[in-house]
Amino acid sequence: MTAERLSPGDPNSFSRPDEVKVTHMDLVLDVSFDAKTLSGHVVLSVEKVNVEANVLILDSRDLTVSMVQDFDTKQSLKYELASSSTTFGEKLEIHLPDSPNFKPKISVHYTTSPKSTALQWLCPEQTLGKKHPFLFSQCQAIHCRSLVPCQDTPSNKVTYEAKITAPHDLTVLMSAIRQGEPVKNDDKKIHKFHQPVLIPSYLLAIVVGDLESRQIGPRSHVWSEPALLDKAAYEFAETEAQLSAAEDVCGPYVWGVYDLLVLPPSFPFGGMENPCLTFVTPTLIAGDRSLVDVIAHEIAHSWTGNLVTNSNFEHFWLNEGFTVFVERKIVGRLHGEPFRHFAAIGGKTYLADTIESMGASNPLTSLMPDLTGIDPDDSFSTVPYEKGQAFLWYLEELVGGPGEFDPFLKSYIANFQYRSIETDDFVQYLKHYFQNTAAAEKLEKVDWQTWFHSPGMPPTFANYDDSLAVPCKALCQLWSDWNNKGCPEPISMSPEDLKTLSPSQIQEFLAQLLLGPPLSCQTIEKMQQIYGLNGVQNAEIKLRWLRLCLRAQYKESIPLAVQFATSQGRMKYCRPIFRDLYNWEDARSSALEAYDKVKDQWMYVCAYTVGKDLHVIQ
Repeated sequence: MTAERLSPGDPNSFSRPDEVKVTHMDLVLDVSFDAKTLSGHVVLSVEKVNVEANVLILDSRDLTVSMVQDFDTKQSLKYELASSSTTFGEKLEIHLPDSPNFKPKISVHYTTSPKSTALQWLCPEQTLGKKHPFLFSQCQAIHCRSLVPCQDTPSNKVTYEAKITAPHDLTVLMSAIRQGEPVKNDDKKIHKFHQPVLIPSYLLAIVVGDLESRQIGPRSHVWSEPALLDKAAYEFAETEAQLSAAEDVCGPYVWGVYDLLVLPPSFPFGGMENPCLTFVTPTLIAGDRSLVDVIAHEIAHSWTGNLVTNSNFEHFWLNEGFTVFVERKIVGRLHGEPFRHFAAIGGKTYLADTIESMGASNPLTSLMPDLTGIDPDDSFSTVPYEKGQAFLWYLEELVGGPGEFDPFLKSYIANFQYRSIETDDFVQYLKHYFQNTAAAEKLEKVDWQTWFHSPGMPPTFANYDDSLAVPCKALCQLWSDWNNKGCPEPISMSPEDLKTLSPSQIQEFLAQLLLGPPLSCQTIEKMQQIYGLNGVQNAEIKLRWLRLCLRAQYKESIPLAVQFATSQGRMKYCRPIFRDLYNWEDARSSALEAYDKVKDQWMYVCAYTVGKDLHVIQ
């Protein structure tokens, strides 16, 4: 039986903003750590796109709806909440008031489920301070529907306001501007927020916890648990320089505030580009600022993704491919073009490893996958990021280089900001922009079909400057040759090898080894003896080193790998480690046992995807 698209504009949403669209949300919610729920109501300002339409269709998942009213008249409105669809939740249909008002306000009273897929509730023991509970959200891709009844499709954008009541000794933050100081209300405080810029539902975000902040720039504070604040402030001190470089690439920053929030280790992503408040993983805190390119990525989203948004997640590369491309432009502005090129080489290596793991014929490795009947979480990979970036770099070279493409990029953002678009909108605008130039004929010859719809690696890559990659490849070759010759003594490699490489170059050296055949256990032991990689703190280096150990079937690495994969919930690290453990028969039981212990401490999306990787979730 072939799956059907839920709606014409989005295969993953029941909503129909082409009929009746929500334009603004006003949230009034109470946070209960005891019940693990948010309860209250949302007032939806709606607008009839089709004047004949009389039903507002919303997305919902595991929400208990108690009442729906016309906000102005308080008249109860008829509504139907459909039976559950495990993948996409439930359709909520609200019959609009029979009146000449084509812009009514609808009040929906509801309570979230303790199992809301958008929310993670942490007990005090799961936090750094061990004294207070903690709550944070992750709505991308389609989890906002389990936080609030909404049109949970990126094709529609709204402004929002919120009034959140929470325990008096905790701080509340959202993806919005704080409005005044919190107001005491018995043993709780009421916090107010305002987001005047249009956003898709997946950018709604909330956090409640024991948080403090420190200013790190004229428009930025970093927030974290108190014990982590010094380290966080040091690690992210270059935020304003990255933000200024991004403005040079993309145009003015329209969101006012750019704050960072360091979450507990169970946060499933490197970062999440929530407006005004980027969420980041503590795994970025390496002590030497070597992993802060992730901040450049999240800053870039302030334009590509947050201002110009994919209309649905089949066009996710418009968010992520563009953002990786801009991220590397920022790196190039700050550190020089060779570093931009080197980052792209690392991305190419990572993409090759991902596609080998997923399978080169897997339809989800195409730039524009068909997500009919498919949860976007199941399609999440580096493909839209790195394949999309490779495509944009190819186009940049095709039209004549950065001197020609950079002005186009600014023009593209200015033209489509505050809107949601499809891939064809980008293609047509690109052709229109270059129509009277020498690039026009070249663009007509681009194999769009292959780039967008063929699985596997891209049809071509740009010519990257590999000057920074040369020593990585050379050291990789030395170890490969030594391994292939049976590990003869004496050995020419020494601790000095890594001292001449940057952390990013060490990552690439190990990543290059991962692309080759598995090393022998003797080689792994010798690398540990010389380089001491078991003790490295940089999470990106540790990931690649542990994967090399597991691929070599080095038994001593099993507990180290399990400890690393369960000490945090970042999918980029958990998934490949657990897959490697599962694929090695001797380590499989350790993987399954570790997953069973840790899954309830992870956020839904991590527990779900790792569970599928381990074949315990179908």
